[in-house]
Amino acid sequence: MKNQFLEAGQIVNTHGIKGEVKIMPWADSPEFLCAFDTLYMDGKPVKLLAARPHKTMVLAALEGVDTVEKAMKLKGKVLSIDRTGVTLPDGRHFLADLMGLRVLDAASGEELGVIADILTPPAHEVYVVRGKGKEYMIPAVDAFLAETNVEDGYIKVNLIEGMES
Repeated sequence: MKNQFLEAGQIVNTHGIKGEVKIMPWADSPEFLCAFDTLYMDGKPVKLLAARPHKTMVLAALEGVDTVEKAMKLKGKVLSIDRTGVTLPDGRHFLADLMGLRVLDAASGEELGVIADILTPPAHEVYVVRGKGKEYMIPAVDAFLAETNVEDGYIKVNLIEGMES
């Protein structure tokens, strides 16, 4: 079951003296988070009055936050988005939807385990697959991903020597 609300970033600091906050986005780019009108904090909607990318962060003005003191109280808060307002490009998935998927060897059909973690270094994601006492580190690139089927709960991968640790 896909969650309607997905964690999308965290308020890491204030910006300026008018109550803006600095958000570390948990998305492919800061621009993704800037496209929303409403974010969710502690399960409650918060109107995004303005947002702009700044390096790898988002500088944002939130409704009801108009002083640096109010903004300081939000430091560390996690922000979520409502997935119903998002259309992802073909072949793209929310990382939260991939966690726990069964991972199958595309050649043999053997189940290798499940996606237990997803590493997000700058180049591309790496799926950490655990099962049967083994761990695999699988780069999330076309050469290794044969099929991703979130609806049926699996991905098929092309293994090469050295992926198993």
